[in-house]
Amino acid sequence: MITIKASIPCASPPAWAVLERKLIDIMNESVYPYLEKYTRKDGTLIWRDTYPDTRDGADDFYESFYNWPLFYLLGGGDHLLLLAHRQWDAVTRQLTEYGLVHKEYERGYDQFHQSESYIYFYFLCLADPTNPKLIERARRFAGFYLNEDPEAPNYDPEHKIIRAPHNGSAGPRLGFSDGDEEASYGWSAGMRPYGLPFEDVPGVNTYDDLKDPELALRMGQAMQKRMREGDVANNLFAISLVTNAYMLTGDEKYKEWVLEYLGAWIERTRQNDGLVPDNIGLSGKVGEYIDGKWYGGLYGWTWPHGFYNIGYAALVAAQDAYLMTKDPSYLDLPRIQMDKIIGLGKVLDLDSLEDMSLYHHYIGLFASLGEDRKLFVVPNRYADSGWFDYQPVPMPQPAALWNISMADADWTRIKEIREKSGYDWRTVTPFRDKGDQGHEEPWLAYLMGENPTYPETMLAGTYGQVCRRLELIRVDQADLTQVNIHHWQQLNPVITEALVQLILGAPQVIYYGGMLISRLRYFDAERQRPGLPQDVAALVEKLEADRVVVRLVNLSPFHARNVIIQAGGLGEHQFVSATYQERASDYPGDLSRYAAPALQTKTREVAINDRYLRIHMPPAMEITLDLKVERFVNSPSYTAAPKF
Repeated sequence: MITIKASIPCASPPAWAVLERKLIDIMNESVYPYLEKYTRKDGTLIWRDTYPDTRDGADDFYESFYNWPLFYLLGGGDHLLLLAHRQWDAVTRQLTEYGLVHKEYERGYDQFHQSESYIYFYFLCLADPTNPKLIERARRFAGFYLNEDPEAPNYDPEHKIIRAPHNGSAGPRLGFSDGDEEASYGWSAGMRPYGLPFEDVPGVNTYDDLKDPELALRMGQAMQKRMREGDVANNLFAISLVTNAYMLTGDEKYKEWVLEYLGAWIERTRQNDGLVPDNIGLSGKVGEYIDGKWYGGLYGWTWPHGFYNIGYAALVAAQDAYLMTKDPSYLDLPRIQMDKIIGLGKVLDLDSLEDMSLYHHYIGLFASLGEDRKLFVVPNRYADSGWFDYQPVPMPQPAALWNISMADADWTRIKEIREKSGYDWRTVTPFRDKGDQGHEEPWLAYLMGENPTYPETMLAGTYGQVCRRLELIRVDQADLTQVNIHHWQQLNPVITEALVQLILGAPQVIYYGGMLISRLRYFDAERQRPGLPQDVAALVEKLEADRVVVRLVNLSPFHARNVIIQAGGLGEHQFVSATYQERASDYPGDLSRYAAPALQTKTREVAINDRYLRIHMPPAMEITLDLKVERFVNSPSYTAAPKF
């Protein structure tokens, strides 16, 4: 392994570096008051003894801790991995007692929600890839979709479909909900923003009509009939569960299943003029239970989120296939969805969008609007009456697509969205949403060279959000046996978005089951574990298809540190060479002088041709590396790790 020694004195520690290390330090400590307040001695969440009569909610338990192993991978303390394991096991036991989990996996629910749970498991596997328990679980979980468990015949290999919209360790779980065909779908304030699942149910013309018990029953019957069985686009998220087993084991059977299942969806999409159809009958026909319509499936184009979740499903599945095959044509699946939806966009006044179903997702964007309240919006949903539910473009999607493709066309799309958008992409609004995302625009503006203070502003804002959550924990007087199931995840004090962007050079991992796709990853050579060493801060300053510029700073004036940089979050890339400045002047200088001599440097270029590069960081030294990279020349794997 090539070793480069940092030799530039860190005479004036950059603000971003100090903030980055301070943020890591406080988040290391933040998990303790959170656990003390909300968990029992065995790690289970303090809540009621019995679970309500619903399939919903298992994801919310796991989501309360999901990013702890990711924080460990970035440089969080050793205790983060131990606690992440402990909390996964505790939540699994608790949900098993509630009846939602069977064989350590969810009994049966939609994959949109399951993917929010199992991103936690993927991070655990990446953080601890040689753990026998995790390997066994990963194989068993994937096996539920390869029909390796006779209790879980989820997959039909003849028609290449998952047999039901709700599925899991107990196999296809028929129907929209448990019970008979008499289940109703009544009015609720929480679901009101999402409107009606179907527009053709007699007598049900508006959502408020569901206040009538007879009409609610009529809608529920339609949902039970139409969403009972067959495949839905939402099931594309299950591809990550199988991909996770592949990344952990390298077993080709997982790759074969992914390409078979995704290939069938790509063909159906081709036949539907490029838009992913959202419902497939057991015979393999599109719209089999909805009068031949390509829309109307569970978590499909009509209800409740439309493009928002279908775009993510297509993107996650395509990224997984691309990682396995290096075939860029898979990325056309999400690319076409984006382009078709963006092509339907228009400029509207924000005040005319009061019925926007995901209004709460765009807090940062709305804060960036000037006096002109007009912005570019796109339709997210489609029903019998046509396209509706206009919202801003969910920027995590085009950002994630560009992040993996680095294609000029995908970067051009981002710039065109910015030109149309109607709001200032440089504005940083401190907040932490459920997916720990939402600051793609100011980060992308930073990469464009137009937002130079973004690192400091984003890190400072994140620091403030951690402090706010800790105060919310301190003042929380709620009866924890009765709180809403989202209570804990809204207080989780670990916030990783800024660190992922600035340290790894990537947008935050897609919340709905995405893999860690980043240009760089780090290991601590002394402690022989993932993450930045203590005292070391990193900042990715430039990101191009074949190049990344990263600055490393050792803030300790006492201790040398050794950092190993990996090309790619999964070791999928290769460093070709490194260019950097080496000190050519004396330091610290002669004792008789009041100051060190003026700094003089010379440019060095070193050939690497390896996926790893070791950087020796003497006390209070820094280095900026201009790294030439070949992308996707190595097989991606969780087990990719340097020889310490």
